[in-house]
Amino acid sequence: MMETFTLHKHQFDQYRGEIATRSGPASYVDTGGGGTPALFLHGVGTSSYLWRNVFAELAGDRRCIAIDLPLHGRTPAADNQDFSLPALAEFVAHCCDALRLGRVDLVANDTGGAVAQIYAVRHPERLNSLTLTNCEAHDNVPPTAFLPTVLLARAGMLARSGPRLLRDLPRTRALVYGVGYQDVDALPEEIVRANLTPLIGTHDSARQFQRFLTSLRAPDLLAVEPELARLNVPTQIVWGTADIFFRRKWAYWLRDTISGASRVVEIPGGKLFFPDERAREFAATLRRHWARP
Repeated sequence: MMETFTLHKHQFDQYRGEIATRSGPASYVDTGGGGTPALFLHGVGTSSYLWRNVFAELAGDRRCIAIDLPLHGRTPAADNQDFSLPALAEFVAHCCDALRLGRVDLVANDTGGAVAQIYAVRHPERLNSLTLTNCEAHDNVPPTAFLPTVLLARAGMLARSGPRLLRDLPRTRALVYGVGYQDVDALPEEIVRANLTPLIGTHDSARQFQRFLTSLRAPDLLAVEPELARLNVPTQIVWGTADIFFRRKWAYWLRDTISGASRVVEIPGGKLFFPDERAREFAATLRRHWARP
């Protein structure tokens, strides 16, 4: 059953802060609390706001932290920022250092899942558990359904047309997020604006976003596969079955590749951003996973 959005942007931002890291400044949301913190990573075109409803579901259960990757949300990017997957994984490590985090339960979606795979093999001692949702795997970088957008970026077309998209948010919401949500009309326009303004709000930011998209390369993910096969961190794979970017086969590929992966939890009809609109179901899978010995 579809769920309504439960946490408004201004409520989520009450928990927001900024830290200085060795990779530059980073914006993050931290609900506070004790116990093992849960760290959440978003992907391309979203931000920490992706997790606002999951945080609402987990309120009182767990300290939840979400960071904005460079150029996304409220985290800026330097002109020469390295946007490769290994560099983004290092950015996550630097955020953990700045926040003085020990072991975490890592949760990731979309390209954040690719970043999480690299982070996990580089820092397995920092992970209590790992949860991957629909994300890149093996050589599916960029996913075939997303390749037209990457080709536009390579041709410089996003910088030409990007800023105009923000003039008609309902149309842009359908265009950008329609394939990632079951009910895209329920996605608040304030979240659409908050996600897209840092990426395409100006010609300069759109040029940076083009560079971000063209920096994500399959060889960087393929390089860690031998280490994924030795990764014994308890891992669950939670997958929306109706995602056109990351098909079900990749969920089972990850389960069979990661040594510590034990199961795939399917979310029937779920699309790429199901953690947002089906937060209650997703939070339930997290609680079960975190409760396992």
